[in-house]
Amino acid sequence: MTARHHRLLVPLAALVLAAGLAACGAPVDETAASSTPSATSTDPLAGCTPDALKTLTPGTLTIGTDKPAYAPWFSDDDPSNGKGYESAVAYAVAEKLGYGKDKVTWAVVPFNTAIAPGPKTFDLDFSQVSISEDRRKAVDFSSGYYDVRQSVITYKGSPIDGKTTVADLKGAKLGAQVGTTSYTAAKEQIAPTQQVAVFDTNDLAVQALKNKQIDGIVVDLPTGFYMTAAQLDDGVIVGQLPAQGSAEQFGAVLDKGSSLTPCVTAAVDALRADGTLDKLVGEWLSTQGAPELS
Repeated sequence: MTARHHRLLVPLAALVLAAGLAACGAPVDETAASSTPSATSTDPLAGCTPDALKTLTPGTLTIGTDKPAYAPWFSDDDPSNGKGYESAVAYAVAEKLGYGKDKVTWAVVPFNTAIAPGPKTFDLDFSQVSISEDRRKAVDFSSGYYDVRQSVITYKGSPIDGKTTVADLKGAKLGAQVGTTSYTAAKEQIAPTQQVAVFDTNDLAVQALKNKQIDGIVVDLPTGFYMTAAQLDDGVIVGQLPAQGSAEQFGAVLDKGSSLTPCVTAAVDALRADGTLDKLVGEWLSTQGAPELS
């Protein structure tokens, strides 16, 4: 299991969303930087222009992401083509800040490097990084641009393939990675009659599912998309679990104390307010086949 596939829960988290997800494109992160560059204007984007912003390369916005750049966040492992949810959001943020597509460059940044302390080789980074207070000690985050959900995945023809409710999963043999919110969701939200199988890594859980030792895996939805597309033959997402409590959110990563943070946050907030995030969720994520479990 690479660090990329863990990115949501430990230093990781991983690598999505379906009917009912349109609202997930507009999370609100109350603790994100909220100051604006202009105290004399009611427009939080006032002063957020290429001439005013101190980027690594003047007049250019450098955006980082990991490689490979997986679908549905990116397309064809090419973040510069504007396809995939995060690529589209990144260019929409750039546009709000006054950068045309020709003024955006992409940098390959491993996940662990993006969230580590120290100077950055990017102005902002989109790598499905969950906002957390622990990570805030090392980096800045924009406000959240996507709510993360837990999901259940399996293979075609399994005992839980085609199930539509959480109650339908009560008798299933489910597995999850130890110490994760996925395991907590499996144990407490689904509460199956059989003990939830615990695995040290998601890769081991996938192998158990391939061997039909378990019926399904509970995992964050982005990682679920990766597993069903790249790690499982005939993998399917049974559905996403109903949201509970505070939403886990992805945010753009910036250098700690970056002067760009207020402007990037204002841009994300503007994309939420004008409906762009919802539209992009519908375009890139809601078609991925993750129905809401009732």
